[in-house]
Amino acid sequence: MAVKRKTKTPKHDAALGPSKWRLQHGGFGEAVRSADPETGTPVAHRYAMDTLGVMLGNGTITTEMRDAGEMFRKQFRFAALDTLRPMPLIRIPGGRGGDTATEQQFQARERVSAAIDALGGPGSPAGACVWHVVGLENSITEWARRSGWCGRPIGHAQGQGVLVSALGVLAGHYGLTRRRAA
Repeated sequence: MAVKRKTKTPKHDAALGPSKWRLQHGGFGEAVRSADPETGTPVAHRYAMDTLGVMLGNGTITTEMRDAGEMFRKQFRFAALDTLRPMPLIRIPGGRGGDTATEQQFQARERVSAAIDALGGPGSPAGACVWHVVGLENSITEWARRSGWCGRPIGHAQGQGVLVSALGVLAGHYGLTRRRAA
């Protein structure tokens, strides 16, 4: 009786790139090579790709759509609408307590609100998708599981379609694409 030999899997070399465990959590861009400022030794930086970067790489969205998503994300962060909050200033000696929202944050919130309204409002699938996937940076699958449409769950493919169409509308809202006559 022949014994089946087990094939040996080579050990992962850390110098070659991200580990197998890290790669299962998302893609990476090309390595950017530079010198370490302290030691001068060459290093390779690999930056994790977000949902918009992956979709642009796959050809699912255009550059204008990605730029519209980045503009929305930037305004979303500046408006301080994400769940990551800084430490309250009342706890810092000499800090001011109370409402610390600035005029720029209110203006950014108005721009975010106008963008969400252009998508049909926060209750619409497009508005909710952009809020959660682009603004809060959840995955499409996570948003699709969490939300539903008329009591039915949304699949990943349908969620991706909602995001693609919403990014197209956002690109038109921000003036990145010309509107075509129907």
